[in-house]
Amino acid sequence: MADILMPKATAVWLIDNTTLSFDQIADLCGLHHLEVKGIADGDVAENMRGVDPISGGELTREEIQKGEEDPDYRLKTAPSKIAHIPQPKRKGARYTPVARRGDKPDAIAWFIRNHPEVTDAQIGKLIGTTKATITNVRDKTHWNSQNIRPVDPVTLGLCSQIELDEVIAKASDRRRKMDAERAAATEGPGLAPAEAVETPEAPVAEETAPSEDRELSADDIFSNFKN
Repeated sequence: MADILMPKATAVWLIDNTTLSFDQIADLCGLHHLEVKGIADGDVAENMRGVDPISGGELTREEIQKGEEDPDYRLKTAPSKIAHIPQPKRKGARYTPVARRGDKPDAIAWFIRNHPEVTDAQIGKLIGTTKATITNVRDKTHWNSQNIRPVDPVTLGLCSQIELDEVIAKASDRRRKMDAERAAATEGPGLAPAEAVETPEAPVAEETAPSEDRELSADDIFSNFKN
């Protein structure tokens, strides 16, 4: 089935201006061959004005000629003349349908929880929101905070998966730096090696002189008496 902009109007023109078979026209325009026969009989698309696919750039005269010469040939549409032209990049804030605008806080909460490395500016540009709204969601001061649930923006239809992956990839360096800082903060100072620990010396016992107030033994008394 070919991608014809106005299939029935194109079929009308081909019936009136070529000798292509109904099957060839049906295949080209994506119609049933009985529907093409009905157009030829005037039962379908009555009084419809035909559209020239040649002037519209959808078909070439050479392609029609091939089909007229061979009833089994299936016509091919001409390549688009504008398909190769790069589309201009979108400027300004992303437009979000009214029905989707209430989902933005959920997308913001998803970024805050799962990808804190993505900056507020990147979030705002991706889903079309403001820095004030992001701050309110982060601080839980948003008017609807009790109903906000983290949901990724692709699921909400606020951006494409390719756009989301591109933003996360750009912020990957910042994520690695944040992870390293978090790891350093949680590990704390390490233990000193065993050889670096000084072993305290055992205290040296001091010789104590005999106390003058100690009780004298019987031998001491007898010795003093002899002296």
